[in-house]
This record gives sequence, C-alpha cells and structure tokens, in this order.
Amino acid sequence: MENFGCRAARADGEAVSARLRADGLTERSLPEADVVVLNTCSVTAEADRDARAFVRKTRRLNPEAKIVVTGCYAQRAPAEIAALDGVSAVVGNSHKGMVPEIVQGLIRGGDSQTNAAFIPASDLLLNSGAARVWADDRFAHSHIEGVQVVPGLQTRPNLKIQEGCGNRCTFCIIPTTRGASRSLPCAKVLAQVRGFVAADGKELVISGINLGRWGHDLPEKHTLAGLVREILTETQLARLRLSSIEPMDWTPELIGLMRDFGGSRLARHAHLPLQSGSDAVLRRMHRRYRPWHYEHKVAALLDAAGPALAVGADVMTGFPGESDAEFRETYDLIARLPFTYLHLFPFSPRPGTRGWEMHRQTPVAAQAVAERMAALRDLAAEKSRRFRTSLIGRELPGITLHTTPALVAQGRSPALTDNYLPVELRETWPANQLVRLHVTGVASAGVVEAATKTWGAVAGPGDPGIHSNDNIPNHPYRT
Repeated sequence: MENFGCRAARADGEAVSARLRADGLTERSLPEADVVVLNTCSVTAEADRDARAFVRKTRRLNPEAKIVVTGCYAQRAPAEIAALDGVSAVVGNSHKGMVPEIVQGLIRGGDSQTNAAFIPASDLLLNSGAARVWADDRFAHSHIEGVQVVPGLQTRPNLKIQEGCGNRCTFCIIPTTRGASRSLPCAKVLAQVRGFVAADGKELVISGINLGRWGHDLPEKHTLAGLVREILTETQLARLRLSSIEPMDWTPELIGLMRDFGGSRLARHAHLPLQSGSDAVLRRMHRRYRPWHYEHKVAALLDAAGPALAVGADVMTGFPGESDAEFRETYDLIARLPFTYLHLFPFSPRPGTRGWEMHRQTPVAAQAVAERMAALRDLAAEKSRRFRTSLIGRELPGITLHTTPALVAQGRSPALTDNYLPVELRETWPANQLVRLHVTGVASAGVVEAATKTWGAVAGPGDPGIHSNDNIPNHPYRT
C-alpha cells in the first residue's frame, strides 16, 4: 500500500493495511504484489500528478497487478482516475471502509467485475469500463472500524479521532473530499489508547482532518481539551503528541495542558496552520482568525510550554490577488514569531472551490510566487538553525525510531525529541525506547546529534531537565 498526503490520510492507510493483514494478506514489494492500494491526496494539483505518476509506475513495474485507488483524489475525481490504464477499482473516502472487502474480492475473483458480488448494489455507483467506482457525498462507509493501533513499522503511529471539516476555506477542497466533521467517541478513543499501551506503545499521535473540532458533533459535546486530559489522567500512555490544530481551536484549557504536562507526557509541539500573515488575505481565504489572534495563541503556548516548544505552521504563497505588500505582512509576521519549521505551499487552484474562480480573475505571477517561496524557505531555514543550536547542551526527552541499514552501518540510530527534532545518536538503539537526549551539536546538514541515557519510569512535569518551563539561556525568540 502506498500513502500520500497528510497525517490523517496516513492513519487511514495504516488502518486499511492492518485490516488486510488481519485477513491473512501479506505485504509485498511493488513488482510482486497481486493488488496495489494507492491512498491519494488532492489538496494540490501536484498531489494529483503524483498519484497518476504512481499508477503509471505500478503499471510499468507490475502489469498484472490490480490497482485500487482510494483517498481524496478518488473522491474528488473518480471518473478521471477510473479512466487511467490499469486501475481496477476507485474507492472514494465515502466508501474507504470497504477497501479491505474490495481488495479481497479482487484477489478471490481476479476481476473487478466480481466486486458486485460482495458490495451492495446501492453502493455500486459507477461502472467505468474496466474500473468499478464507489464514491458519493453521503460518506456512510467512510469510517474504518476495529483496527487497534499498535507500534510497528510506525514507532509513533497515528490515531485518527476526527474526520471531515466544515470550515469552507476558499482554497480548500477538503470539505468536498472528506465531508462534515465527525468524531470517534471518547470511549473508543480511550480503548484505543489503552490497547496501544498494552502493546508496549510509548508515543501516540492523535490526528484528524480538523482535530480541534473533535467532540462537537457528539451527543455529550466533548471538547478536545477534555479528551486529552482524560488520556493523560486515565491511561498510562507515556507520551501523547497532538497533530495540527487550527489557531482558533487552541483554547485556554488546551493550552493549559501544555503547562501541566508539556515536556513529560505531552509533547512540546504545536502546529498551527497560518496560511497568511495578512489580514486582507486571511479574509479572502475565509480563515476564522486574524494575524493578531494568531500571535496571541503562539505567545500563550510559549508561556505555557516554555521556549523549548516547537512551533510549526502551514504557509501559502500566491493566493489570488496577493500583493507584494500583503506578502511582506506575512514575511514580517513569520520573522517575529518563534517558528521552528514551516510547511510552505504555492497556491494551487482546486476545481469546485471559490479559489478556482478567484485565481481565474486575479492570478499571481508564477515568478512572484517562486520568489516568495524562496524568501520564506530561507527564513524558515534560518529559524530552524537558530532553534536547534539554542538547544546544544540541553537535555530533552525523546523516542528511538527504526534504523535504516545505512545508519546501522555507521553505528548510529535515529530518534525524535518531544519538541519534534530529528536526532542522530552516535550509538545503536532498538526502536520504541524512551530516552533522554543530551544535545551535543548540529551537523552542517542541520542534523541534531545527541548522546543518550535511558528514560526509566515515566517522568513527571517536575523532572529535572525536562520541565515544561525550563529556561534556555539567550533563546533567540525570547523578547
């Protein structure tokens, strides 16, 4: 199985893979597979191109394989994918829960036409030549149930607890490809966390398409902050990491948890999508916060978690009508905030969004977009370098990861700190070990180097060296 896209999409792919393994199937290399499942993204035109290129690659390396395409691209443009040579089945997010059954049918029958025998007729939506298509706007079969998240190939797996989004940003196709916000009930989340701990899991990432909206659709009207507190007080999970959360969803209660648990059992890592630092552009994007709101949230998080907090953001350049002055507002905001990394994207017009028509009317020149991307890349690289070097000599909690053969040959192992720094250890360690990492330097390529000592018991918030408000002398972002 091949996964493209966001952390939540990867969680979907991991759940499908787990179901298929539970059904007795084994994973093989691309040239040897009987069925290849491609879990797609469609947030940009480039993501669509990557998916089509992978289909062509599969067809070239393994002409006999049945290709099943699922995910956001499959939901947005199913007929387009069904027309690709070699595709046997197209399964939108609306029917992603049926992917394991569809794969089993292809293996048993050897022909996509046999799918009709095991999928209800009401769900067989389109017969497009050789490929069958399942996709609609009801999303009745979108959830993948019954897969216990465990540490495996992913030392730090994703538990997707929320699906869909109702924000309707003008540039975003996700409400179309994922549907309205839907939450995994609290009891099921806690059962998953306890099962993960029982399987010797150490760090779990909870994710969602719009994670901050978790619980709003449930009868009890739970909040994400309440759920996180339950996980940290009612389970023995060693470390919880939160994936991307919209700025307006970082409530005082959620930020307060960073003060209570940050650096011990809650990773000091906050990703707040920014998109633009210009008020006018944010309004055209239909984003639900202003630049000063964003700054306030970051300041509150920094105050709660301390200067070792990793702060990341998604930033878009070239949104329709973005002027030089508006881009400068974005650049200046980023320059004065304590970002440790940025995910940078050029605007990509998506059919079916308001941004598509806005782009037709007021496009930004490709050269201007390229120059702005380059300026932000340089700024992000400098911020990352300064943050990493500020931590030299400090001790940080971390977890060891699976080691590639190349690193084994060098006598090294990879790890990840709680504040999201990839580290190379000058020694070999098995994966999934909690360790304290003494940062010794930063290599020329930006790789953080560290020595280790074992973690021992789960540390509390007051454990020396990892307190949530430990002070880093002369921190470059402290004003």
